Amino acid sequence: MSMTADTAPRGGTLSLAVRFALRELRSGLRGFYVFIACIALGVMAIAGVGSVAGSLSAGLDHQGRTLLGGDASFALIQREASKEERAFLDAHGKISATAIMRGMARSPSGEFALVDLKAVDGNYPMLGTVSLEPKMPVPDLLAQRDGAFGAGADAVLLARLGLKAGDRVTVGNATFEVRATVQAEPDKLAGGVGLGPRFLISEDALRATGLLQPGTLVRWIYRLQLPDASGDERATQSVVNAAQKALPEAGWEVRTRGNASPQLERNITRFTQFLTLVGLAALLVGGVGVANAIKSHLDERRDVIATFKALGATGREVFTIYLVQVMVLAILGSLIGLAIGAALPFIIVGLFGKILPLPVEATFHAGELALSFVYGLLTALAFGLWPLGRIHDVPVAALFREGVAHEFHWPRRRYLVLMASVIALLIAVAIGLAYDKRVAAVFVASSVGVFAVLRGVASMLMALARSLPRARFTMLRLAIANIHRPGALTPSVVMSLGLGLAVLVTITQIDGNLRRQFMAALPEHAPSFYFIDIPAAEAPRFSAFLKQAAPAANVETVPMLRGRIVAAKGIRAEDLKPSTDSAWVLQSDRGLTYTGEVPRGSTVVDGTWWSADYSGPPLVSLEKKIADGIGVKVGDDITVNVLGRDITAKISNLRTVDWQSLGINFVLVYSPKTFAGAPHTDIATLTEAGSSNAASDAKLIKDVAAAFPMVTSVRVREALDSIGKVVTNLVLAIRGASSVTLISAILVLGGALAAGHRHRVYDAVILKTLGATRARLLGAYALEYLLIGLATAVFGVAAGSIAAWQIVTRLMTLGFVWQAGSAALVVLAALAVTVGLGLAGTLLALNQKPATVLRNL
Repeated sequence: MSMTADTAPRGGTLSLAVRFALRELRSGLRGFYVFIACIALGVMAIAGVGSVAGSLSAGLDHQGRTLLGGDASFALIQREASKEERAFLDAHGKISATAIMRGMARSPSGEFALVDLKAVDGNYPMLGTVSLEPKMPVPDLLAQRDGAFGAGADAVLLARLGLKAGDRVTVGNATFEVRATVQAEPDKLAGGVGLGPRFLISEDALRATGLLQPGTLVRWIYRLQLPDASGDERATQSVVNAAQKALPEAGWEVRTRGNASPQLERNITRFTQFLTLVGLAALLVGGVGVANAIKSHLDERRDVIATFKALGATGREVFTIYLVQVMVLAILGSLIGLAIGAALPFIIVGLFGKILPLPVEATFHAGELALSFVYGLLTALAFGLWPLGRIHDVPVAALFREGVAHEFHWPRRRYLVLMASVIALLIAVAIGLAYDKRVAAVFVASSVGVFAVLRGVASMLMALARSLPRARFTMLRLAIANIHRPGALTPSVVMSLGLGLAVLVTITQIDGNLRRQFMAALPEHAPSFYFIDIPAAEAPRFSAFLKQAAPAANVETVPMLRGRIVAAKGIRAEDLKPSTDSAWVLQSDRGLTYTGEVPRGSTVVDGTWWSADYSGPPLVSLEKKIADGIGVKVGDDITVNVLGRDITAKISNLRTVDWQSLGINFVLVYSPKTFAGAPHTDIATLTEAGSSNAASDAKLIKDVAAAFPMVTSVRVREALDSIGKVVTNLVLAIRGASSVTLISAILVLGGALAAGHRHRVYDAVILKTLGATRARLLGAYALEYLLIGLATAVFGVAAGSIAAWQIVTRLMTLGFVWQAGSAALVVLAALAVTVGLGLAGTLLALNQKPATVLRNL
């Protein structure tokens, strides 16, 4: 049975190792369940996220034409298409025009509600269908009859105003009969999400409301359906290029069916990356379980390994045998994870397909599945090579002594190099395939740092326990000795639990701060109301009205226009290379204003502010983070298209902005005379000195709507509640994904404790033989687990709190308040899990018969 190179051909070494490895696995997978589960969970998370994201992207690609409402869309802000622009579009195909703006709907009882008006023409929808209840053709829904225009309303609006089908409401100067509830719109995703419920009306009805004033904040979308381009993207792009060439200053935002909802696609990509990182975190946590499981397995197989070596097997051959076993089990775990992850899109479509507002097309995505499979194998190798490499040079005598003595030694250099190569490959894959490589690099560096710190925490804890004076209390003395003795569980428990707790604390701290920001108290001095679309000529009268209605409140009114950045430093916007967190400013139109004074909440940090009576060439002030992100500085030129005209201004200064105050502020602020004579509206805020109540707020909304029907009132609390609901759903999704990491941590912790079970049995038997009682041993082990769990929990709270602080303040640019309550709950949960799992294993050890154990010593 000799396995030496003399008796086995060199080419047959691997096949012989495979035979022995598979033969050992015939006895079952006992001891490897945690190994398989950890790999399967991580691979499942990555494969599931990739498959769902791929299915959603496929749905967006295949249904992009329907989502867009045509082959291409041309959007304008604050103005309709000119005759020349409309003639160009009409010449290239069928056109459907849509106008989207906000308004105030008034019920017969005098109640008001903010609505998102969507006015459509007779060609809407060119693609797809509008789902109405009761069902009816769109022309019948919107037709004018008996002195009222028809309308479709969101069910939320009907509930808010206490309406039903057939009731009438007033918007501006027009009366509407609500004839159906709008359940779905084919182009809703492309249009974005509004603050109010949908109110679907005709274009003629919108004009009858009187809300279309010069400078009104309205978005006109012209959808183009080409005659013969249902499957030809090149024909669509040709029309887009021709439009940009023929009408270079139109200033419209152009989309094609290939990017029907770019913001949604970007969000999907970013969220996919985040969830992929969560999956990687689960794999990294599981990697500790892999190492523990392999070490435990090698401990249990010491007699077999000794026999192999006694019969002439080399260390390399023994290493190969158990490496093959590890890879077989890693493949098994990865395949289980792949199967569940690949099935996830089909499960989602099967269970939620009819109510899901997103176009998910359940398909298999071989690339994503292959990537997750590679992640699983690389993780198993990265964490398994260390314990595998250590068996190469261990002599047979030491293996037989392993039951009572642990001799630490480093693996050979070849195994260290191999392990380093695998880790480098894993890092390269994680960063190289990431959407945002900077975020991925930070994640990798943080993971390496966390593992190093965790090992340091374990070493410090053991050193502290070793340096403590001998305790007089027996159970405490045993507990402290167990923490630092050779073969102690301390490193395994700290590594197993630490990263999972850090992730949990990070999520709970972010969750608490988002809820505080959007669903609890408003920031100090935050406005109570925003008022939009105030005609410029009516602005003084409107301010006087608010002063009279709320004498103690502070009213601020500023002019507002909308424009789209088309160039900077002479470079077209589409050719700029902005940073990830500033790209949004180039992707659509932005609000802008002009003033002679530095806006409240802004601080000039570079350059100088213009004088209040400045009347020279256009100057602009830019928010500093955005300026840094798009690569401009003081003295550079920036061009913005406003109302169909390109306005080029020199950057005079850069500002920092306190966005959390919720006051009026803009990324772009221009010098006073830049937009003299341009049609625009004003925006106003009302900040009350004390706390408001729902009754007084409702009265103010009603008074403003009655005196100024064209003005839209937005109650800040309601807007934040709407955002808070979105944030809550997002946090729930993050929490659900992160639970995979926590499950892995618990599995790994259980595996670590199971790996030390054999040594616990020896300890328990010897101590019981020397007179220790069951209660005293349980108390000692409980104290040991309690102390280790407490130290790990302290680290988890500290690391998670720091990570959450960085994410909330730097990425989300929000205020951070440490959530002591959630941190305390995490500590209690960690202690309960650690002590509970530890004592469960201890009870099994205490039930072992002494005679069997003592005979093997």
